Amino acid sequence: MIQDFLNNEPEIVRIAIEWGGRLVTAILILIAGWVIGGWLGRRVENIRRLDGTLRSFLSGLIRYGITTVSVITIIGLFGIPMASLLAVLGAAGLAIGLALQGTLSNVAAGVMLLILRPFNVGDYIDFGQGGTVKSLGLFGTELAMPDNVYVFAPNSEIWGHTIRNYSRNLHRRQDVLIGISYFDDINKAFKVINQILENEERLLDTKEKPNEIMVDTLGDFSVNLIVRFWSLSSDYWALRWDMTKAIKEALDKEGITIPFPTQMELSITGDGKPVKR
Repeated sequence: MIQDFLNNEPEIVRIAIEWGGRLVTAILILIAGWVIGGWLGRRVENIRRLDGTLRSFLSGLIRYGITTVSVITIIGLFGIPMASLLAVLGAAGLAIGLALQGTLSNVAAGVMLLILRPFNVGDYIDFGQGGTVKSLGLFGTELAMPDNVYVFAPNSEIWGHTIRNYSRNLHRRQDVLIGISYFDDINKAFKVINQILENEERLLDTKEKPNEIMVDTLGDFSVNLIVRFWSLSSDYWALRWDMTKAIKEALDKEGITIPFPTQMELSITGDGKPVKR
């Protein structure tokens, strides 16, 4: 046996050198694919002419694509017949597809989100939970909630729900609900609130988007008014808080009451009969 090994030593050395060279080449190809994929991905992310959503998606696609090409090249390097390989990959792909159908659905959902573009990076969206979009990847979307909590949502989870984009439109309308007492002068309340609206420079107040004050409902304890106005979407929350505060302070100054829902007043008339207010 030792004699046979010595007799075949040149052939064994040749095979070892050949396969060792292929192994080293395979490792170099894999490393090169990883490095090139990462480099190209970063280059795509730095292309400012593309919006953030497309940059993050293409970056991930390029990385995974180059890695896949590297693996296929390595397989061919070891002389595995491509026809047999495709048959094996087809069977394996079917099994993997059934096992990872949830993951693959995330990829499909990511492609649809990229094509239809219901949101971009930086938009505030709501799909059952709200957050600001930080990146859109092949498998999931990264968001930051209003309190800066990190959220990673699978793309299929977003695609399967109604998406509300609060940043898409430039302008937004909002309604502030105000209740006044039945014993207060409605027209006086209108004048006080209208003065607040006229003094606020962030409101649009155009023919198409006018400021409005309306009586909404006659509640159990109050006359409910709607103060409706338009502003830039970026001013929505700050303006809502400021307007609510300004209207409350102005109504208090003019003696117009905002009754509590459970408030009940009892007045005694001249004839001594109680009157509920």
